[in-house]
Amino acid sequence: MISPNPSLSDQVKSHLKQRIVGGDFEEGRIPSEQDLAAELGVSRATVRDALSKLEHEGAIYRKQGAGTFVNQPGLQIKSRLEEIWSYEEVLRDHGYEPSVKMLRVDTEPADHALAEDLGIDVGDTVVVIEKLFLEDAEPVVLTVNRIAELTLRPALSLEDAASEPVFRLLETHSDRRLSYYVTEIVPVALSSYEAEQLGVAAGTPALAFDEIGFDRDNTPVVRATSTFRDDLLRFRLIRRKTD
Repeated sequence: MISPNPSLSDQVKSHLKQRIVGGDFEEGRIPSEQDLAAELGVSRATVRDALSKLEHEGAIYRKQGAGTFVNQPGLQIKSRLEEIWSYEEVLRDHGYEPSVKMLRVDTEPADHALAEDLGIDVGDTVVVIEKLFLEDAEPVVLTVNRIAELTLRPALSLEDAASEPVFRLLETHSDRRLSYYVTEIVPVALSSYEAEQLGVAAGTPALAFDEIGFDRDNTPVVRATSTFRDDLLRFRLIRRKTD
């Protein structure tokens, strides 16, 4: 039984996704909305919403007159690029045991470009958090997040700032909430420092997310860069033709 809360349809979606990945549905056939609603103790509207989200992700497909089925090719999509997640979650979704190595927690004055990105003044103090994410002890993602110090509560220590994902840090230690990122996916040649951290040769081609995170008021709250070893971590997406 799934208990109600504000994200009930997301709970149902997550529950069904786990069963889909686990191969729980015989011949890949998803039970009817009515049967799922009765089994889970939720409304048909909640089940319908959850199934719509799974269909949008590509995890299931509907065949008119036949029912709803698991879409095996769609299960290759481990992490959806339009969602905000922690890299620990991403690595688990790819079947790895994640770990995190803290590289740097510091402050620096904002230069002109960073001040413009974060909507602060040049010279304002910025908290810099640099982490290395590993999969089964192999380095795979190098991240650098920059948050204006004035965004965070004064009692927050730098060590505390480094202890959790940025979106959760903002939820617990500021009055701001990360709502979305504007992300540019760029090809890069790894610098000597980046290559050393990621365990490859300098100049190795890689992909990076160059991002500005915004709150619900569309105000910038974080400047982020994530650099990936694409020989260990690949992202897939489903592109659809619109009618």
